[in-house]
Amino acid sequence: MSATQPALFVPHGAPTMALRPGAAGAALAGLARTLATPRAIVAVSAHWDTAQPTVGFAERLETIHDFYGFDPALYRIAYPASGCREGAAEVVAALRQAGLPALADDRRGLDHGAWIPLRLMFPEADVPVIPLSIQSQGGPSQALTLGRALAPLAGRGFLVVASGNLTHNLGDYQLARNQGGQTPAYVREFPHWVAERLAAGDTAALLDYRRQAPGGARAHPSDEHLLPFFVALGAGGDHAHARRLHAGIDDYVLAMDAYAFTPGDRS
Repeated sequence: MSATQPALFVPHGAPTMALRPGAAGAALAGLARTLATPRAIVAVSAHWDTAQPTVGFAERLETIHDFYGFDPALYRIAYPASGCREGAAEVVAALRQAGLPALADDRRGLDHGAWIPLRLMFPEADVPVIPLSIQSQGGPSQALTLGRALAPLAGRGFLVVASGNLTHNLGDYQLARNQGGQTPAYVREFPHWVAERLAAGDTAALLDYRRQAPGGARAHPSDEHLLPFFVALGAGGDHAHARRLHAGIDDYVLAMDAYAFTPGDRS
């Protein structure tokens, strides 16, 4: 039997994180050393967005370099992870058991939102990986539902690694870079608000972050980089207990917070 796993929300930052992991990268590497070896990883990236939940069944996962204009060294990086068709079938079954549609993709590899944190956490690529897409048109509520469908897999040794960023505004990045590197106030305020709402168990407020959070709509002009957070929250199970593993800011505007979610007290 595989050990019960937490569900993780991890940052992937800019593609340059693969070359300069910084404090967030060190935190992810340290976190991985504390985990029991997973049976398989369910990798949920902000960069695989489909109309319906789609599960990767490829036996060998291509390293997808889905970015442009960066250091040529980035394009030479490969993360030679293997897939897990048996585990992927269990993910499909869990989604369908929860009433969600689930499609299979025999070709999908790992985009940078997946392979950058996984390469830091499991550098030997010795744990099978099952990619799972997000559905940005469904918003936070659908992402939470997707995560809740995965929660029963934790007891079977599946580690959910959902990757995005707690703040993500590329327009503000360009502005900050051009104006001397000033970090906007919301980049600190929004993660603090998220931490407070998690501590209070206020999932309703988190789902309504665009209206209720300070700078919510500016922190995420579109939802996709925050949706993995909701997947991880749901995958943590009922009344998930949140533990913040890292907090920091990279590239002026990217909050690099990481969280582990585990089932909490039902009382």
